Formats: sequence, structure tokens, C-alpha cells
Amino acid sequence: MQVHLIDGTYELFRQWFGAPPAQAHGREVGAVRSMIRSFAMLLSTSKPAPADGGRDRLPMTHVGVAFDHVIESFRNDLFAGYKTGEGLPEALVGQFGLAERAAAALGLAVWSMVEFEADDAIATAAHRLAADPAVGRVLITAVDKDMCQCVIADRVVCWDRFKDQVLDEAAVIAKHGVAPASIPDLLALVGDTADGIPGLAGWGKSSAGKVLSVYQHIPAIPDDHAAWTVALRGADRLARTLREHRPEATLYRTLATLRIDCPIACDAAALAWRGVDRPALDAICDEVGLDRQAVRL
Repeated sequence: MQVHLIDGTYELFRQWFGAPPAQAHGREVGAVRSMIRSFAMLLSTSKPAPADGGRDRLPMTHVGVAFDHVIESFRNDLFAGYKTGEGLPEALVGQFGLAERAAAALGLAVWSMVEFEADDAIATAAHRLAADPAVGRVLITAVDKDMCQCVIADRVVCWDRFKDQVLDEAAVIAKHGVAPASIPDLLALVGDTADGIPGLAGWGKSSAGKVLSVYQHIPAIPDDHAAWTVALRGADRLARTLREHRPEATLYRTLATLRIDCPIACDAAALAWRGVDRPALDAICDEVGLDRQAVRL
């Protein structure tokens, strides 16, 4: 079987920026309305192509969707600069709960995250499912680079469902210059503006990639550049910056490392799709002003 793990928050944001606004019962519902259509289309088609390159496409039978019920998480307690919900449009924030209810009405297993983030839920599920011999492949339907740390060979992959592109381990290395296990270290050195991680001054993707390709993780990088076994222009300056800011680099690495211990039900049986909850879905369609006949699975 294939298991699909969906970043519901990303899906909602994508619809917010890509779909036209729509009002129903005095509230903005356009993003959720479009998300329902998108999820229904996803469930109604067979995605994606098998890893062996075969022409047959496997059906979507096991699905989990993770949502950030609130934007803040335990990481905000660790670092004041970490991303928050400040500045998000109220019309978007007001659709968070509705999006979760809509996904559940479609029959999807929903993880509503508060202490942890949606990405942590996906990482936890991917980690546990990878150990299940009954699971042939886990597809993480997210495009964020931090999700690439979850990739395992061609067993756990990231899938851009809109471009129908799959990132396995070889593709992650080709795209980011480091193996999946080094993605948190890369983000710690280079920074991740989407999450509010500043990185270290002077460290770029190229230099970080070259160093991490040798040492893999920040703690293994020698303080003295003379001990480095990788030839790199400006190595003395980079080593000095890392030496002087190791505590910050360690913190940033912690922030960028996805948790795999979320208390969620994510075994294959819990993610088996058993069809929509028709009464609940009909009620959601009425709530967002969506024709019930437009959501038939």
C-alpha cells in the first residue's frame, strides 16, 4: 500500500492565495471551499506513479492530514524570533477550524496540532510507517525543504502533487546538496526565513552543503578550519563564525529538526480511508455555500 501524508496548513494557505474569495453566511470561506474541491479531486484519482516506473497508478487508500490548529508551538518557547501567527489575515485564520472539519468530513484522518506543528505530525507518521513492512511507500505531499529530512531512500518521499514530481533521497541530494539527515543542519547554518530561523552570517547554501557533505552534522565540524578536510574559500571566516556562534547554531538546528514523537494515531489502520461522512460533508457544503453535487466521490 501507499500512504499519503498531507500538510493541511500548506494546502489551506495555497488556496487562500490562489483561489478567489467567497462569502457564505457572512464569513469568508473561499480557501476552504477550494480546499474541499482539491481534496475531493485528489481522492477521486489514482496518484502518483509507482516508484518502479510502472505505468499503473496506485489508488489513494490511506491518508493523514495535519493542520496547525494554532501557528505557535513549543519552538516559540525556545526562540522568540520563531514564526508566529502575527500579521495573518483574520479572514484566513477564521477558516482554520473549518478546514479541519471539512477534511474530517471527507473521511480523512486529521491531526490538529497545538503543542507540536503539522510538520512534526507528518514526520512522526512517516517515521512510524516506514517501519511497517505492509507499507510500500510513504508520500509526503509537501514542498517545504524542511520536510526533505523525512525522506528515506525511495521508501519515504516528498511529492509535489501539483507538478507530479517526486523527491527521493537522490533527488534531495541533487536539489539541496546534502543528504536528508543533514537538512536541519543546512537550515541552521543558512537560515530559513519561512520559519524565522536567521542562520549564521556568511554561511550560504553552497558553502554549507560542501561542509555538511563531509561532516554531515554541525557538532562534527571542527572549530579550526585547518582541520577541515574540505577545500573551501573563506573557510577561516566561516569556521570563526561557527566557533563563536555554536550555541545559536545548536538552537537553530533544534528548531529545524522535526519531531518524530508526536502523540498521534498514525498506524496504517488508523489512516485507511473508508469514504466520506456524507451527513457531515453535506452540512459543511451548506456552511460554505458549495453545491453538494460538486463533491461526489
